[in-house]
Amino acid sequence: MPARIYATPEQLAAWTGQPAPEGAERLLARASEDVDAALLTAVYPVDADGDPTEQRVVEALRDATCAQVEWQVATGDDGTGAAGVWDSVSIGPVSMSGRKAGPPAASGVDLAPRAHRALRAAGLLPGVIS
Repeated sequence: MPARIYATPEQLAAWTGQPAPEGAERLLARASEDVDAALLTAVYPVDADGDPTEQRVVEALRDATCAQVEWQVATGDDGTGAAGVWDSVSIGPVSMSGRKAGPPAASGVDLAPRAHRALRAAGLLPGVIS
């Protein structure tokens, strides 16, 4: 089953008020994976393809995905999560330096504050009843 992507580059541009960054499709795909990881135990109605059917859920997933990309761009993360762990990261040939202090997020997902709020407001996070 192909991974779900909850927002388009156009929706991201509308969310941020800025043109979508280079590689927006990749960033949105990775941010959608982060949102999915945060929703591991969430229960909401889906269609035969597994896509949400309630508009409030569709909007929350879109908003959380856009917020996740906005945060990653603002923090210098390329969607890999490495910016939250390393002071300096290169891709080719791979080079990482200066491990940052602090434990990873308890859920294993480093979710942007605005993404967390969008999911919580929709009642999609564990322990939250909508």
